[in-house]
Amino acid sequence: MTSYLLRRVVYGLLVLLGVNLITFALFFKVNTPDDMARMALGGKRVTQESIDRWKAEHGYNLPLLYNSAEQGTGSLTHTIFYQKSVPMFVGDFGESDDGRNIANEIKTRAGPSLALAVPVFILGILLNIALSLLLVFFRGTYLDVGGVVICVVAMSISGLFYIIGGQYLFAKMLSLVPISGFQPGLQAWRFLVLPVFIGVVGGIGSGTRWYRTIFLEEANKDYVRTARSKGLSELQVLRRHVLRNGLIPILTGSVTVIPLLFMGSLITESFFGIPGLGSYTIDAIQAQDFSIVRSMVFIGSVLYMVGLVLTDVAYTLADPRVRLS
Repeated sequence: MTSYLLRRVVYGLLVLLGVNLITFALFFKVNTPDDMARMALGGKRVTQESIDRWKAEHGYNLPLLYNSAEQGTGSLTHTIFYQKSVPMFVGDFGESDDGRNIANEIKTRAGPSLALAVPVFILGILLNIALSLLLVFFRGTYLDVGGVVICVVAMSISGLFYIIGGQYLFAKMLSLVPISGFQPGLQAWRFLVLPVFIGVVGGIGSGTRWYRTIFLEEANKDYVRTARSKGLSELQVLRRHVLRNGLIPILTGSVTVIPLLFMGSLITESFFGIPGLGSYTIDAIQAQDFSIVRSMVFIGSVLYMVGLVLTDVAYTLADPRVRLS
């Protein structure tokens, strides 16, 4: 186990370095430091002196990847890439282009993002598993066929429809909850109940249909037929055998959700005015703030790799036959 974790850490560092390099190259392929300065200074009619001053203040007056004016390691360290990206490996995210500390912003905004994403994740998994097991229990019946049709229809509907429709029905017409905004503390539930409900409902179609496929495949295997022949009821078979052996693909699919639990939902937070990391990222992209963009991409990559390691460990708990090597 220890050797496995050490290898994954080394691989993870190399992947993080590659992700940062690709993000850096793509961002500056679209935007130059001069473009960023003009955006920050408020328009196209900005003098070159003001642009140069802004770049010097924010550390964008250096070469991008290689500094030919320096010798030795300085040719690599005195560059925008090194000074903006490498410190993130020790937790130093620096400041955004407007002068705010990015680490403090992440700590402040992580709470609202988690308050939205965690309930959607937990309730969504529980509801999808329950519905998919119900369809498998009644497989081949009209209930099963009708459920699959409803799932396909739900999958075909854009997530924006659920958001706009939910805001119009529950917030504007019925006035049950605020249409947008956020208030920390005990009153936060009033602003979160609608986006959480929409997040769960919006994922029922794809989640239930996917879990149904997994459980249906398990239900047709030989060991399940053997369990039935021993006199176990269908409910016992589904709970003891089908559900347990279907956990591994479920754990695999859950990995992709882990970064979203921390980083938040980009679209949902923006539409509901929740000051989380999702809306923070959207605002940074619109403002062409590379400091925030690279930080969020870095955090997302770290969380994804942590999720992969946790999933491998969870495999050994869900199935003792799996061994890490």
